Amino acid sequence: MRYACLACDFDGTLATDGHVPDSVTQALIRLRASGRSIILVTGRLLEDLFNAYQHIDLFDFVVCENGALLYEPSTKIARKLVESPPQIFVDRLKVKGLTLEVGRVIVSTWHPHETCVLETIQELGLDLHISFNKGAVMVLPAGINKGTGLQAALQEMKLSAHNSVCVGDAENDLSMMSICECSAAVANALASVKEFADVSMKQDHGHGVIELIDKILANDLADYSGHLKHHRLTIGTATNGDAVTLPNYDFRVLIAGPSQSGKSTVSMSILKQFAEAGYQYCIIDPEGEYEMAPRAVSVGNQHYIPEVSDIMRVLANPNDNAVVNLLGVPLHERAGFLARTFAAVQNFRRAVGRPHWLVIDEAHHMLHPYWDHTFEPIWNEPGSIITITVDPKEISKTVLSSTDLVLAVGNQTAYTLGAFASLVEQSAPEITFGPVGWGEVCAWFRHEFGPPIKAKVISSPLDQHRHLRKYADGNLGAQRSFYYTGAFGQLKIKCQNLFMFMQVGEGVDSDTWLFHLRRNDYSRWFRSVIGDENLADDTVKIEQNEKLSADESRAAIRRLIERKYTLPIQLIA
Repeated sequence: MRYACLACDFDGTLATDGHVPDSVTQALIRLRASGRSIILVTGRLLEDLFNAYQHIDLFDFVVCENGALLYEPSTKIARKLVESPPQIFVDRLKVKGLTLEVGRVIVSTWHPHETCVLETIQELGLDLHISFNKGAVMVLPAGINKGTGLQAALQEMKLSAHNSVCVGDAENDLSMMSICECSAAVANALASVKEFADVSMKQDHGHGVIELIDKILANDLADYSGHLKHHRLTIGTATNGDAVTLPNYDFRVLIAGPSQSGKSTVSMSILKQFAEAGYQYCIIDPEGEYEMAPRAVSVGNQHYIPEVSDIMRVLANPNDNAVVNLLGVPLHERAGFLARTFAAVQNFRRAVGRPHWLVIDEAHHMLHPYWDHTFEPIWNEPGSIITITVDPKEISKTVLSSTDLVLAVGNQTAYTLGAFASLVEQSAPEITFGPVGWGEVCAWFRHEFGPPIKAKVISSPLDQHRHLRKYADGNLGAQRSFYYTGAFGQLKIKCQNLFMFMQVGEGVDSDTWLFHLRRNDYSRWFRSVIGDENLADDTVKIEQNEKLSADESRAAIRRLIERKYTLPIQLIA
């Protein structure tokens, strides 16, 4: 299930002149029977709503007063989501002769009194704002609207706005339309609302809601997938300046390239986009390298094998992402572990549509060509997946065949795309540009017309934090290592991490150390490979200080590194 929740406006949407036809009520009942939730989001006062519609119990939650009040029909508990405006504000408007409707929070009047209301807010120095609903003028504390009220209801239900569709007709519905994955306008909606909405119904008022519900029940709004305007994910920028984007539902990505070629830079950048946009992800982390993934909770470590129930407990909160650390899982058991986890994830997706993305790092350990084919039917169910590997030849053909986008990284992009194409029995695309650099990808949308695209991924400072341990004592690979060569190239001492850089730096002769220092080689390496702008900037100051001796500059750079990076005890001692 993609859309687990429908959020509806009341007046002008469900109701016509305050009345909801029986046919609309029956449509709501059918939607509830499908296992979906319904939230009513209205500017009305709660007591007024009770008088207008007797079937309030059809809704899981009711957001009243334009986002300020939350009511749960099953418990009959109502709570304010914000403090009410001060009484002096209401009194001052009454003195000025305005006719008011005062709720537990909201204060409402009608056009053309908005000018008087605004003047009163300014006179009293209050942090209030005005919203409009056709002729109604509604006053609420700043930052409160239908969107914030809907978010509060979704949080109570542990649902995501990315698994919600909303429908409305007026200006005050735009805030909830902006957060829902799909927004619909009934035929009688204002022109500005229709323009903003993803889709417009052919029918007006409640009949438009029935039309929308019928489409949800028919195919989960699959007909509208290409109409969504507001929630595509940007992974980078093409050489012509265009954004390279991903669809956000049922899309499969393969990230492939040799070890140390930049796969983690690409994947971490994408994870950052997921987190910032509110898409939930679950990453299978065989090497324990994603402990700093954004907004994530880690499950498992080298001493503890994670339980599937632990993973699902994390994913139960739509605001949390899960990093599943497999260091404690023996290599020969990882494929089975993935199969069990994937089955649980897909079952959860059927119910609430999350997690939105499953990311499988080092996939050749688990999705190899000889994988368990009993896994195949569930793999082909809808759901977005990112698979990361060194070589497409190490991955099951079934997995590769489901791929929509290949992101090739490193200096073997032609090989990567060629290997993938041969395995899926497709002609290899022609690459029309030169080698991709660090932080760049060769992106091939294999079902779309056109050659691969060269793109620079969106940089992520989180990627730097993720690799603090690897930078300190890991292996950055031959291409990214620092080399002490000396002035005449008489040396070629490879330093694959900061530990080796400092250890060798302590031992090279002063002339060699100063040769690289004066050429700004150290700051250049810190900036371009380590990706630490602050370390690079501070090192430049040392490189430019000609008064420092070789030993003094060595000690100064060492202190800079030790201040941020945890180096092995042998080096620190």
